[in-house]
Amino acid sequence: MFNNQSRIYKDKEIIKNNKELESDILDSMVDWVRVIDTNCNIIYSNRAMQEGVEDKSLENNKCYDIFGRVDACRRCLTETTIATGEISEKEEKIGERYFSMKSSPVMDSEGNIYAIVEVLRDITRERKLEKQIILKNEKMSRDINFARKIQRKLLPKAGNYKNINFDYIYLPSEMLSGDMFDIFYIDDEHIGFYISDVVGHGVTASIMTMFIKQTLGTSGNKFTSPKEAIAYLHENFLGLDLDCESYFTIFYGVMNTSNKVLKFVNGGHNSIPILARDSGIIKLEGTGFPIMSFFSKAKYKEETINLEKNDSLILYTDGLIEAKNKDSEFYGYHRLRKIVNNSLKDREKLIVKIKNDVDKFRYKELEDDFTLLQLNIN
Repeated sequence: MFNNQSRIYKDKEIIKNNKELESDILDSMVDWVRVIDTNCNIIYSNRAMQEGVEDKSLENNKCYDIFGRVDACRRCLTETTIATGEISEKEEKIGERYFSMKSSPVMDSEGNIYAIVEVLRDITRERKLEKQIILKNEKMSRDINFARKIQRKLLPKAGNYKNINFDYIYLPSEMLSGDMFDIFYIDDEHIGFYISDVVGHGVTASIMTMFIKQTLGTSGNKFTSPKEAIAYLHENFLGLDLDCESYFTIFYGVMNTSNKVLKFVNGGHNSIPILARDSGIIKLEGTGFPIMSFFSKAKYKEETINLEKNDSLILYTDGLIEAKNKDSEFYGYHRLRKIVNNSLKDREKLIVKIKNDVDKFRYKELEDDFTLLQLNIN
């Protein structure tokens, strides 16, 4: 312990008596350091700066000479620091390198400024990385915008499909959506329709919606039995070999246009569709698992209901019922049911009324994709 204290004392004495200490410290720094007088002349520069600009005689030159200028900078840090007595900062390009500059006043015992110390830190790598990120983000934005246009082109057109009048409201929470829906002719007597909700949203969820659309839009739409169509969809999904965290829910229905019998299957879709008719409201409840790889085989129970003229089917995703107000309360099924129940005598633009009611209720922007369908039976 005695030897250790002696060494510390000896080191302190060496430091105290070393007149070159300040210069040694500054020369050991990787940042460029220079001292400038009040006339903007360089009176000192450390080794890193001299080597960096390949000039051993920076002293007595003007501070702006290393920037290749013949006059002072438009925003001169030296002049700013002298005028304010405060630390000033800016960025400057020297050749092909970018520097973060910080200027600090040097004062005498009476508080008078007689010199300025400037530290220049090389931030070239950071700025080049920022530029690369910006360029990549611009490309990604273009790609996402292109994918957004394609996704919207895949949506069905509103209008009449035999004795069904179809309309919808579709609002992705981001540029790309994890919601997908469709309505299509299966044969001369059957019309199929579905609404699905992929877990998450954004790019990965939107790619899954493409899979759903493609699968059900080719061989998948040949089934007049909803449970067979969902079984076919599940089988093709297993072929993707995804983990259990990737899944989606779906409500799938097939209506016989001759007798207006609706068969439907619920594949884990917790946003229960509503059948609104003049006499009241019916929930189209069904049980079934989401489409996911956890189940190698999944059986779905097919439900049946007779539709009537002037019935309205309301289908939606959980972005609607999970909209929150300023107290973080969910809009919920009970509010949806109430607005539908109050509109039984005028259901022509019911989805618009629902959307307006949700907008009045919610406090923030949509946190999830918002999809709302209306099928009026003629």
